[in-house]
Amino acid sequence: MINKFSLLLLLTLIASISNTFAQEDGYPRNWDIDILHYRFELELSDQDNLIKGETTIDFQLLKAQEELVIDLVKEEGERGMTVNSIKSKGQPVEFYHEGDQITIDIKDFSLKEKHQVVIEYQGIPKDGLVISENKFGDRTFFGDNWPNRAHNWLACVDHPSEKASVEFLVTAPSHYQVVATGLLKEQTDLEDNKRLTHYGTEIDMSPKVMVIGVGRFAIQTAGHLGCTQVSSWVYPQNREKGFHDYEQAVEVLDWFINKIGEYPYEKLANVQSKTRFGGMENAGNIFYFEGSVTGERAHEDLLAHEIAHQWFGNSATEKQWHHIWLSEGFATYFADVYIEEKYGEEKRQERMLDERRQVVEFYKRQQWPVVYAGVSSLMDLLNDNSYEKGAWILHMLRRKIGDEKFFQGITNYYNKFRDSVALSEEFQAVMEEASGEDLNAFFQQWLYRAGHPQLKTEVKNIKGKTLIELIQTQEKPFNFEVELEAVLKDGSIIELGTHSISESKQFIETDITDKIERIIIDPDVHLLFELIN
Repeated sequence: MINKFSLLLLLTLIASISNTFAQEDGYPRNWDIDILHYRFELELSDQDNLIKGETTIDFQLLKAQEELVIDLVKEEGERGMTVNSIKSKGQPVEFYHEGDQITIDIKDFSLKEKHQVVIEYQGIPKDGLVISENKFGDRTFFGDNWPNRAHNWLACVDHPSEKASVEFLVTAPSHYQVVATGLLKEQTDLEDNKRLTHYGTEIDMSPKVMVIGVGRFAIQTAGHLGCTQVSSWVYPQNREKGFHDYEQAVEVLDWFINKIGEYPYEKLANVQSKTRFGGMENAGNIFYFEGSVTGERAHEDLLAHEIAHQWFGNSATEKQWHHIWLSEGFATYFADVYIEEKYGEEKRQERMLDERRQVVEFYKRQQWPVVYAGVSSLMDLLNDNSYEKGAWILHMLRRKIGDEKFFQGITNYYNKFRDSVALSEEFQAVMEEASGEDLNAFFQQWLYRAGHPQLKTEVKNIKGKTLIELIQTQEKPFNFEVELEAVLKDGSIIELGTHSISESKQFIETDITDKIERIIIDPDVHLLFELIN
């Protein structure tokens, strides 16, 4: 006979399936439970890759609930986690662990009080916590949670919309140093050559950016900006090169503080690591790929991109995965702006020409809009739409409303959604308020519509007048403004001004009487388009 709790689980499964289709990114998020705080206690060993974990979760019920669902990958074969017990106030709590989720019976938990459950588990992570050797052969442990890989080793609600404060208590062999989210609270040597390292923060953040890094490090304080310490954590074997490279982060962080607003975290540790990405923007603890250390400061733009994420993606976070351009597009563009202001407009143009090329090439493979719920694999969201097209949308918005209103709007957006979550339409509303303009047509065209203008020009002489025909070759015309220049037979260039385009074919009249060799579309690189020969 099916018992009451099993029936509850069956009904929950049905509700979850229904909710999956209702949610834009498919995650069955329960908005009536608020996770307040995670306390992750982890024990690591050199004997094997088994980790022992104890997660304490503080939460509040906004409405009466039958269950609390926590993400944790269940052991299958040799990898995954086995839950040993779940307790509340020292007493066992009934639970069910299947697949990637633990369902905990909380029907007797009262409304609006703060509650706590303690989950004890162990296992070898399938993913998320990368246990391996670095390029020098030293054993390392690095959290690498993006997008939703945290629940391979941490019991949590593994979705960007669920933010909570966090602390890590890591017990590891004493020959390792530990870097983790938040400020260092304790470091105590234990018996058997073990060391307890405790970090914590009261700032709410998503699980994707809660991490630890454990290994042999050379550590240097690169500088301070106000109360914020900027540090470098690199492998001892490339210590001098690493310190030289990562010291640039002080200048980059200072630029972002002045450009956008107050830095959202207590510290910034820049860490050489085993991340699978070029860089992973963990909150206050950026993990860079091993090859980022060159001694030649070859990755300043990478530092700028990951530091930009501290504001956009980490603090002001996309509420649903398919709005990831609010993270990656912002980081890409503000790295461009950093390079522009430091090295000049020509460098910005070079970068955005390359980004435009990437957007065009991606569209030939996938005809997706930037915000597109049809992307089923979260890893597939790491595409040129989310990064480069997102950056181009911000640049065209900046051109449309002007620098002053654009940067004020960006600051307003950050301040409004700091330590919180937002959707694209909420960003749009903030920019409309800052600019005093209705931007709906702009966002509908560039954000929610696939493609871009595909342009070519023809020079015609009709009844003694020189006309330039600007042709949009894609099926439906875009509305945009574009600058044009004419190159004459003698090599001289004549500016033709800025023109509003809304038709598939539009004629532009000129006073030029000399022979025009060709037309330059968008000479200063302000429009996302594809040139058709």
